[in-house]
Amino acid sequence: MSSAAENGDAAPGKQNEEKTYKKTASSAIKGAIQLGIGYTVGNLTSKPDRDVLMQDFYVVESVFLPSEGSNLTPAHHYPDFRFKTYAPLAFRYFRELFGIKPDDYLYSICSEPLIELSNPGASGSLFFVTSDDEFIIKTVQHKEAEFLQKLLPGYYMNLNQNPRTLLPKFYGLYCMQSGGINIRIVVMNNVLPRFMRMHFTYDLKGSTYKRRASRKEREKSNPTFKDLDFLQDMHEGLYFDTETYNALMKTLQRDCRVLESFKIMDYSLLLGIHILDHSLKDKEEETSQNVPDAKRPGMQKVLYSTAMESIQGPGKSGDGIITENPETMGGIPAKSHKGEKLLLFMGIIDILQSYRLMKKLEHSWKALVYDGDTVSVHRPSFYADRFLKFMNSRVFKKIQALKASPSKKRCNSIAALKATSQEIVSSISQEWKEEKHDLLTEGQSFSSLDEEALGSRHRPDLVPSTASLFEAASLATTISSSSLYVNEHYPHDRTTLYSNSKRQWRPPKPVNET
Repeated sequence: MSSAAENGDAAPGKQNEEKTYKKTASSAIKGAIQLGIGYTVGNLTSKPDRDVLMQDFYVVESVFLPSEGSNLTPAHHYPDFRFKTYAPLAFRYFRELFGIKPDDYLYSICSEPLIELSNPGASGSLFFVTSDDEFIIKTVQHKEAEFLQKLLPGYYMNLNQNPRTLLPKFYGLYCMQSGGINIRIVVMNNVLPRFMRMHFTYDLKGSTYKRRASRKEREKSNPTFKDLDFLQDMHEGLYFDTETYNALMKTLQRDCRVLESFKIMDYSLLLGIHILDHSLKDKEEETSQNVPDAKRPGMQKVLYSTAMESIQGPGKSGDGIITENPETMGGIPAKSHKGEKLLLFMGIIDILQSYRLMKKLEHSWKALVYDGDTVSVHRPSFYADRFLKFMNSRVFKKIQALKASPSKKRCNSIAALKATSQEIVSSISQEWKEEKHDLLTEGQSFSSLDEEALGSRHRPDLVPSTASLFEAASLATTISSSSLYVNEHYPHDRTTLYSNSKRQWRPPKPVNET
């Protein structure tokens, strides 16, 4: 799993214990990676630029680097090794597509020692991050490297159509051979910046079977939690404005359909949550504990590498937000169910799992023992639908769905009711005025009606003969503010409204003209 890489947990208690991978010390692997990439990328600059051809995806270049050095390679203090580069021209195109210049690529990987990260997964892979926080280097298995090589033509087509994606950005595939052991590595984008503290990190698959962080993982300083942990901690989900929510869900749907077309399953969404309300406290801790600000990296140089860039289409205002406010480091603004302001960092990881025979067998026996719909291993179409449903219904929600507190809801409902009642009373009163005016213009004698309606002190037992006004008065007595509104606008009707609102209405008594 690549979730550990972006998590940035360096396991301070175990820094003195050097890890091994396939009986090779991690220091030797890091040194071979820097030497090999430094030679191959430098040698590639002498080749002219041209269009990528189909055969370029299957080219493998190899160079031998003895410890004593040669005419082409420098001397080093590591065991002799051979370094292979897969599809060098194709990956050069991918790097150019994301704005990575050869000099920047070499400087990021080779200028400073690589930083080793912990791994919370069961794969046993090693993870390294460059000192400028730009790239993640991960060891992969033989079948994963082979699958990525077969995936490259379709990956090339997808990136051409849409460089803004939450799928992993692959910048290189290499293999180090030493002592009969092959160690394959892939260079990818870094999803979670180490210099932005992640208060919560989740690895989400949309599955519930055994999807809870282990006790050992929880004891780490920066643990990576799973689906059941998210449902417990963030049971109301995370809230976005409408535009951001639509862009995010559209990107996830598009990426899942691409993975489904490649018959890929068992991938995850790596989600890092930074709480902005805690940022001041974090900054105070950083000044005393963390790396000085002088070593803090500037803006990320790689295009479309941040979470906000990955979900936004060209021309949207978000591009300006990223450049204007580097403190957000490309995070997606959101809110928690408590109203806390958040920055989210995310990316789809672990896409090098195809639904082949072994995965089919794994799903079959798990489905016999457990609920087949809850296990993580599943056929690609079902996996994509379940993944999207989980993200859409349980993880990400629109800001309009954010629930207000009971007191606020009560105040809002009363205010809305008051405003509505005022509109009703004013409209009814206006209608009554218009009716009276129309009747007077038709030449009918309503002098007695006017006396009863406007001079109620002579006949307090009578009310106006217009039923609409009585209905308005009854509605006005239920809400104090509405009655005040009517009284302020019609002071001469105040006696009529209050003295007759509780009486039974009856038609006006005929006036004796004699």
